[in-house]
Amino acid sequence: HTEAVRVVFDPNVASFEQLLDTFWERVGRNATTLNKTGNDEGTQYRSGIYYHNEEQQRLAEKSALSLQMSLGQPVVTEVQTASPFWIAEEYHQQYLEKGGRLNNGQSAAKGCTDPIRCYG
Repeated sequence: HTEAVRVVFDPNVASFEQLLDTFWERVGRNATTLNKTGNDEGTQYRSGIYYHNEEQQRLAEKSALSLQMSLGQPVVTEVQTASPFWIAEEYHQQYLEKGGRLNNGQSAAKGCTDPIRCYG
């Protein structure tokens, strides 16, 4: 499995290209590191873009190549057809807001000034 986030968006508000730009900003150098995100390692932590149509595939592949050219390193983020998305178990929902593994909760509220925010 892959630990993933399903993004539902209105293309009249944000384009798929804008989502890709945000994805690469968040993924950063992890795009060049196979099976690793931050301190987490394993195949479930690989970075990936999972598309739903040929246009999304074209844009995702183009953006990965562009990032690779700008970094001067191979981008190992996989670009594949989306498969069924399975919602995580309840104890994984809002995991960091609940305290994560270090029992140090993070706010999900908009306008929050916590140094790390994963929601909202």
